[in-house]
Amino acid sequence: MYAIIATGGKQYKVAEGDVLKVEKLGVAAGETVTFDQVLAVSDDGLKVGADVADATVTATVIGDGRGKKVIVYKYKRKTGYHKKNGHRQAYTQVKIEKINA
Repeated sequence: MYAIIATGGKQYKVAEGDVLKVEKLGVAAGETVTFDQVLAVSDDGLKVGADVADATVTATVIGDGRGKKVIVYKYKRKTGYHKKNGHRQAYTQVKIEKINA
């Protein structure tokens, strides 16, 4: 059984027991979070739309972190302009406990 959830502007295919990194949620480690924006659920057949309007996915927060550094380099030729910048995206790691469909 799997579900497709939306959080942080992205969509994730999850099953019970999966560990995944989502956009930072601002929830402490060990707490439970519920994803209520479920787009599809598949157990024996795929259910979408009004069939999954009341479906939720429950997950436990493992912890927070920051991803690998991405280098942003701006450069304009012939003018001597260049600028180097780095970015590390914050994430929350969660473990999917239950799919309530």
